[in-house]
Amino acid sequence: MNRWASDTFYASLAYVVASLLTFEVLMPLQNMFFPEYPSHASLLFLPHGVRVLSAWLLGWRAIFALLPGVVIVFAMIGGWDVFLPSRLLAIAIAVTIVPAVFYACKAVGWDLFPRADRNPCWLCVMGVGILTSVLVSVLTNTAFGSTTVEYIAFLIGDISGLFFLMLGLHFAFRLVERRG
Repeated sequence: MNRWASDTFYASLAYVVASLLTFEVLMPLQNMFFPEYPSHASLLFLPHGVRVLSAWLLGWRAIFALLPGVVIVFAMIGGWDVFLPSRLLAIAIAVTIVPAVFYACKAVGWDLFPRADRNPCWLCVMGVGILTSVLVSVLTNTAFGSTTVEYIAFLIGDISGLFFLMLGLHFAFRLVERRG
């Protein structure tokens, strides 16, 4: 499998797995602990972390690498409604905003993409994740015509999902490093 196909497969697979974990495990737990919570958004949305880390690692290629996974997840959730203009717009927003923000940062002299000659700035990646969460939340919820509660829930879910995904990867890398 060539690198392009490999990147696409793994990024989309990670997005689908993170989505399944979010919708099939975390959201039922959320509904058990917060039954009165009025939103249908996850308070721990791991797929946003996949989007941010994919865009950080792959740059513009993340758009095409994530697209199959994002379409699959939207289809799993909405069925044939995935082809509604609002859903197609949401898919476009989901795959383009994060890489666009990383490139905008680079254009103004703040290159956050990983390089062998420097350590990653995890706080900076988290900052981009927060900024993109705001942008994605506003744009997606505007496309869906959602309420203010939904905006806030999306922000909380995206930011906590990115944080916990990065934390999990940090510990996984440490574990691999210790064994190696």
